[in-house]
Amino acid sequence: MLRKRRRANAIRSTIRFAAIVAILAIVLYPMLWMLGTSFKAPTEVNSNKGLVPEDFWPANYTDGWNALPGVTFGRFFLNSAFIALATVVANVVSCLVAAYAFARLRFPLRGLWFAVMIATLLLPHHVLLVPQYILFNNFGWINTPLPLIVPKALATEAFFIFLMVQFMRGIPRDLDEAAKIDGCSPYGVFWHIILPLSRPAIVTTAIFSFIWTWNDFLTQLVYLSGVENYTIPIGLRMFQDSGGQNSIGPMFAMSVLSLLPVFLFFVAFQRMLVQGINTSGLKG
Repeated sequence: MLRKRRRANAIRSTIRFAAIVAILAIVLYPMLWMLGTSFKAPTEVNSNKGLVPEDFWPANYTDGWNALPGVTFGRFFLNSAFIALATVVANVVSCLVAAYAFARLRFPLRGLWFAVMIATLLLPHHVLLVPQYILFNNFGWINTPLPLIVPKALATEAFFIFLMVQFMRGIPRDLDEAAKIDGCSPYGVFWHIILPLSRPAIVTTAIFSFIWTWNDFLTQLVYLSGVENYTIPIGLRMFQDSGGQNSIGPMFAMSVLSLLPVFLFFVAFQRMLVQGINTSGLKG
């Protein structure tokens, strides 16, 4: 009986492992195909549908980097990095302060304002584009990074506020009371108690803010009109506009490079991301 049980457990483990490998292969196949296509010769892009290139062509990376006249792809990387990092800082600071107010402070109509904040999640982003564009155009901010950064500093991301509120509600209030007995003001409680313990939620907000901003296309296309201010998603779109078979390989090469910062950012903070999501979903 013991031998049969061990054999059944081994079979189940093998089936589970095979299923995981199959799912992983399905998920990774598009990325592997994109990586392989980035090294294919121009004459091979449309003829070879496999993962491995027949003729190794690393010149796609240099061609893609210098494909656009007057500007290199490095300029797009710098623009995306500046906007993404500024958005991360603005989102984290503003949403953290707003979440602390909803989770820990008492003020009139707190429940109503929290419900209004949650209701904004139901409002499509595309509905706000036209009035926001008119507003930012009156400010003279069009073709600058300001429309992409300044709203984030005003705690406009209800999803991240809700995530942080749920996390802070899981922090024992006894810590707040102990800090107040020691003479801490609400600002001291926030700085010495809430802020250090909210690190998983902060990292989760930072990761999602970085990824969403880095990959954003529509908003950046609306507000950025000069090539020197373009970001990576808009720069990749310019390869498609240029037409021609020779642009496909460089476009995939630059697509591979554009994924590296997101991948490295995710790997560096993966453990805190999972902890922040789990804790925010279970406690409240």
